[in-house]
Amino acid sequence: MATCSSLTITKFSLLARSTHVLNRVKLTSAYRNFPSIGTVNHTQTFQKRLISQTARFLQSFKHIQAQSNNNKMSNYTVVEKGTPNSTNYSIYLKNASGNIVSPLHDIPLYANDTKTVLNMVVEIPRWTNAKMEISTATPLNPIKQDVKKGKLRFVANCFPHKGYIWNYGAFPQTWENPGHIEPSTGCKGDNDPIDVLEIGYRVAKRGEVIQVKVLGTVALIDEGETDWKIITIDVHDPLAEKMNDIGDVDKFFPGLLRATVEWFKIYKIPDGKPENKFAFNGDAKCAAFANNIIEETNKFWQGLITKELDGGEISLTNTANSGTPGFTKSDEAEQILAAAPEGGEPEELSDTVDRWHFVHLK
Repeated sequence: MATCSSLTITKFSLLARSTHVLNRVKLTSAYRNFPSIGTVNHTQTFQKRLISQTARFLQSFKHIQAQSNNNKMSNYTVVEKGTPNSTNYSIYLKNASGNIVSPLHDIPLYANDTKTVLNMVVEIPRWTNAKMEISTATPLNPIKQDVKKGKLRFVANCFPHKGYIWNYGAFPQTWENPGHIEPSTGCKGDNDPIDVLEIGYRVAKRGEVIQVKVLGTVALIDEGETDWKIITIDVHDPLAEKMNDIGDVDKFFPGLLRATVEWFKIYKIPDGKPENKFAFNGDAKCAAFANNIIEETNKFWQGLITKELDGGEISLTNTANSGTPGFTKSDEAEQILAAAPEGGEPEELSDTVDRWHFVHLK
């Protein structure tokens, strides 16, 4: 109902503005010198064109304004430690006050009071394949590259895909509890913050905190654990206002849901692992279902940060949750940052990092 009212107000506003312009035109000598313009048909046509052009202008202006707001809302900056492409490389985050924060514990999950916009921490920009992730065991949880058999891990490129096909990251202040069996999947949580796929047009930056709206979710079953993949879109994307639920993904991004399920099914096969399985036969669940899952994982995080739930090796060091066991003052957090490894020998990247693997599902 609110949406309909909003649309009506917008239409009236455009009509009023075009009428004002038309009245001004009538006062000009040009209008008086060409009587044909004054006919009813020409007046109506002229007014329709004004409404159309005004609407296009306002839409463009709104997008530009949104982009400006997006820059203003980027209240977090990255601090890089160590040499890129080395095991020492890590990315820490600072807030607008210049204080070190944990991307797992200190960034609010929700970006507005109505809980319709959420903060997402970008770990892996689209079209890249370095397996970067929030390091849950490291104090202040910097973003680091996963290491496999002593080597930096890169996800295999499975034809026709190149790297990750969305901006990939996580929601802060969430935790997929390994002590909880999810009734809808029959599997326990994977002991990580919940994963997020952002499908908008812009390639995000590593360590960036962006605001997204939830569209739905798929449930990957990864080695017997529930690994939710929440599908979202940046709220400042030009299509964001038109997208509100999972059905809108197929409408505006035809083929992406199917490609998403395929990507997760096959991406570990080149490493000698079996095809991944999905709950619900790979079908995506709606936004309401996804939001319930997010709320549940936020409650698990609340139990984690207060030590009511056992997080094992997860570091609880934080600078924003006073009264919790892991709360750390800003000067102590700076000491943790200063002690983070510098330098490091960069790995020579093999040509196989960009290799295409041709994988066929049985």
